[in-house]
Amino acid sequence: MILDSGIIVKITGGFYYVEVDNQIYECKARGVFRKRGCTPLVGDYVSIDVPDGDGYCSIVSVKERKNSLVRPALANLDVLVIVSSVVEPTVNTYIIDKMICAAIDKGIEPVVVFSKTDLHDCSEYIDIYNKAGIKTIEYSSVTLKGLDEIKEVLNNKLSAFSGNSGVGKSTLLNALFPHLELKTGEISDKLGRGRHTTRTVELFKCHGGYIADTPGFSTVDLDRYEIIRKENLQFCFPEFSDYINDCKFTSCAHLCEKGCAVIAAVDEGIIPKSRHDNYVRMYNEVKDLKDWQMQK
Repeated sequence: MILDSGIIVKITGGFYYVEVDNQIYECKARGVFRKRGCTPLVGDYVSIDVPDGDGYCSIVSVKERKNSLVRPALANLDVLVIVSSVVEPTVNTYIIDKMICAAIDKGIEPVVVFSKTDLHDCSEYIDIYNKAGIKTIEYSSVTLKGLDEIKEVLNNKLSAFSGNSGVGKSTLLNALFPHLELKTGEISDKLGRGRHTTRTVELFKCHGGYIADTPGFSTVDLDRYEIIRKENLQFCFPEFSDYINDCKFTSCAHLCEKGCAVIAAVDEGIIPKSRHDNYVRMYNEVKDLKDWQMQK
């Protein structure tokens, strides 16, 4: 019997766990995938063959992906929630911007959540990302301000969370998904497995969608696996879009060129200076990379 509406929620030990109509099937992947060089990923939508008698279920086809990531190995991600605390640790806009660019380059919606807002004002950063056209939410674990807004973002989506240690990510996840029973202050056994263990991804059903149980993206992973070509980087900054075509020269890289409309918008305060500074830093990191170094 062929079931067409499956999603891979976990991969371990060569077995693929596929959810279809709230039931989990343990599956093997047919050899044809190896021959084609196509490895099924968590998040893939698949068709499976369920035998009438004994024997393993098998994945017979993988539907077209809208995106995929190398590390964590995940497909069809809708939303990346980037959590940053406003104090202890303080905001690092470069890390936030790098995460945002990685998401946009893959067709993933970035959402920035500033935590611990009961301890410090974050209006400066809200203004930066509102100007950039990035959805931004203030969250407090004390007052639960912003929690319903975050739930709305996750509704019916496949989402993953990213955030450095200490930003309050586990506390936020506890508030969103209390049934996962995450341990505050450490990576849970259910939602990521510590620094030196496997990066296996698993999906949990929540708020009509799924949350990926990955420790999140690190800047090391981004630098190594999700490299953005210099010519594409400008399109990962949505606030540049109104000015890109107004530069004096079509080859403008928007760094420091004469007649650059993007730089003019920065000088006028329309584009936040921190965003342009981080763009220049990212551009300079990839400008000299060769094609073989861009392979993902």
